[in-house]
Amino acid sequence: MARDARWKALLDLLVERGRLDVEEAAAELEVSAATIRRDLDQLAEQQMLVRTRGGAVRHGVSYELPLRYKTARRASEKQRVAQAVAAMIAPGEAVGLTGGTTTTEVARALALRGDLASGSPALTVVTNALNIAGELAVRPQFKIVVTGGVARPQSYELVGPLAGGVLDQITLDVAVLGVVALDAAHGAAAHDEAEAAINRLLCERAERVIVAADSSKLGRRAFARICGVKALDTLVTDTAAGPEAVRRLEEAGVTVVTV
Repeated sequence: MARDARWKALLDLLVERGRLDVEEAAAELEVSAATIRRDLDQLAEQQMLVRTRGGAVRHGVSYELPLRYKTARRASEKQRVAQAVAAMIAPGEAVGLTGGTTTTEVARALALRGDLASGSPALTVVTNALNIAGELAVRPQFKIVVTGGVARPQSYELVGPLAGGVLDQITLDVAVLGVVALDAAHGAAAHDEAEAAINRLLCERAERVIVAADSSKLGRRAFARICGVKALDTLVTDTAAGPEAVRRLEEAGVTVVTV
């Protein structure tokens, strides 16, 4: 198993269990204990985990995996959600896309829409996510606007006052919001307060706001609040969404679409 694949597997196990044992991880990944120890040491150097005697633990409740290690988690659910969200966007609209794995899939789904293959432009896409801008910039049918700002290596998102300065000068038809947590009482949230601030601005500049989130995000809370549910129009999620979480969001005025 290649190093990047091992690291992703180790981080996924750590997120799931909260604690890893060297010998158990070695057995599961079918590599030597020495390899696992070396991997854990290197991940600890990058502050992705905390080394312990005989293993590792995650940092705590605000633990955040870098985007490159999250892309394969719940991939099929995210792709279904993304396709449904992309279908809600009309040709010619100005669309805001926040960063995240599901919104990245939304960008890819938009790129594959045949009715958006031409136009001048077929869509205007405003994003603070460098990876999304990079994927769509090669599509001549899209006008890509990047906010500017300081890049966060965990998520490839641009944050800070430079990003806010651009968003203050535009209006959007729709904002597609990626979240790490969505709760009827506490609203939409992110791990990082700077990301949350830019996401909030994108929502404020939009006529309507669509949350693209797989069911694992529902009923959860996270450190940095983006906005309350009153600011949200639609949630697109997968069919594993808990009935109680869906009911509470619908009672709060959010249209919930499950796919």
